[in-house]
Amino acid sequence: MKTLYLAIKYLAILVWSCFVVFPFLWALTTSFKTANGVTGGATWIPWLQYEPSLHGWKTLFGGAGGTDITGPYMNSIIVTGSASLISIVLGTLAAYGLSRFTFKAGFVRNGDITFFFISQRIMPPIVLAIPFFLLLRQLGLLDTLAGLVLVYIALLLPIAVWVMVDFFNNVPRQLDEMAWLDGCTPMTTFYRVILPNSIPGLIVAGMFCLIFGWNDFFFAFTLTFTNTQLLPVAIVALNSSVTPWWSLSASALISVAPLILLAFVVERFLSRGGLAGAVR
Repeated sequence: MKTLYLAIKYLAILVWSCFVVFPFLWALTTSFKTANGVTGGATWIPWLQYEPSLHGWKTLFGGAGGTDITGPYMNSIIVTGSASLISIVLGTLAAYGLSRFTFKAGFVRNGDITFFFISQRIMPPIVLAIPFFLLLRQLGLLDTLAGLVLVYIALLLPIAVWVMVDFFNNVPRQLDEMAWLDGCTPMTTFYRVILPNSIPGLIVAGMFCLIFGWNDFFFAFTLTFTNTQLLPVAIVALNSSVTPWWSLSASALISVAPLILLAFVVERFLSRGGLAGAVR
């Protein structure tokens, strides 16, 4: 019975792995094809079934009459990285306050404040497009990296607060009480005791912020024109009357590469017991 269970489990893992890997394998092979290779049917093995070419990759960096995406790529790194970092800092402070202290303003309580943050992600993006557009135009930040950073902070901050509030609620309050007995202030307790034991939560919140910020297309498209362009908009601009599957496949691989590498780097932190030995 145990052998059958293990066989079914590993078969399910294998099937799911194939389902996940297939799009990347398809994009990888397509990125090395030409127009004839793409329209020639399902071919997977280079040199045997099709002649590989670097045409799709060269077009991404200005070669072969293509468009250089280096600028938009760096812009996406700057905007997403800055907005995610600021959102994590502000969101962690707000989440710790909502988790450890009681706020009251009429009928508004901590849970209502937390729901207010989460509700910002419930609204359709189109509802926020016009207010953001008018605000950035008034501030002179339309079509700038700084304007996009401000917008992305507003979009990512609710995610950081939501994740960290739930994480702090599961951190034993005995840690705070022991630190207070040792003479620590609430802020000292946060920085010296709670924050070091919250690394897994910070990583999860950071990953969510980076993923949502990196993949955003709507605001990157509606709030920029010619001076500033992010990677999702640049990838869509590659399309023409004839869909360049080779270039789109290469750009898709380049766009997901940073998130995949980051996931591998931070995975070891998530697998650790963040609170192991913290309670004495």
